[in-house]
Amino acid sequence: MEKRGNRVEGSEPGEKKPFYSRPRQPRPESKSEFVFGIQPVLEAIRAGKEIDKLLIQRELGNIEVLEFARLRNIPTQKVPKQKLDQITRKNHQGVIAFVSAINYAKLENVVANVFEQGQTPLILILDRVTDVRNFGAIARTAECAGVQAIVIPAKGGAQINSDAMKTSSGALNFLPVCRENDLLETVRFLQNSGIQVVACTEKVSKTLYEVDLTVPTAVIMGSEEDGISENLLRTADELVSIPMSGRVASLNVSVANGILLYEAIRQRLG
Repeated sequence: MEKRGNRVEGSEPGEKKPFYSRPRQPRPESKSEFVFGIQPVLEAIRAGKEIDKLLIQRELGNIEVLEFARLRNIPTQKVPKQKLDQITRKNHQGVIAFVSAINYAKLENVVANVFEQGQTPLILILDRVTDVRNFGAIARTAECAGVQAIVIPAKGGAQINSDAMKTSSGALNFLPVCRENDLLETVRFLQNSGIQVVACTEKVSKTLYEVDLTVPTAVIMGSEEDGISENLLRTADELVSIPMSGRVASLNVSVANGILLYEAIRQRLG
């Protein structure tokens, strides 16, 4: 992140920013990780491939593909033909599916398994973290810290592709990732399961060092752009911030994530 004078480039004096900063430029999606054409996409869905997102040409709206996507809860977006042409110049027939590099886990099964094994849950929820490299770095730290699962939204999150796998240094091969349609309902499910939900935000004075993280905990980290959604902030059990003393009042979301997770580890070891 660039500094000019005493302020962050792109912000106005006095303007509040999330304490983790937006990355410079996301990498383009790898061309080896999508399937295009109506029949190839349908075959991929029928074969049980994990689809991160499905792009369908706005003017076509293929009914069969849309129906299959709805039945499998695949995130779908209608886009202009120009968008599809930018991804591939081959005959895509108005349909492109991005294939995930992992298989998603069911959060209910993960939580039940953690309690059955006598472990104290430490779950990570990522609210619209979009940068692939940030996601990979977060996953790497989370796996090292003993996090039992990462929860991501079905729409608005980073694509889990080869860049994410590489940045995670293989952590995504071991760490369950759960894709949920509604993060608000997910938070309520965790609370009903006896897990406190802690949201990391710059909007409060209470610091992460003032909260008990030795109990079953789920941590929410927000997007690089605007932090955690207001509805999640209102629902969380605790809102905490990371103390900042420097002139640049923001941290990369991956760094902020590491600070909070390892405070939980410090408390639990202590």
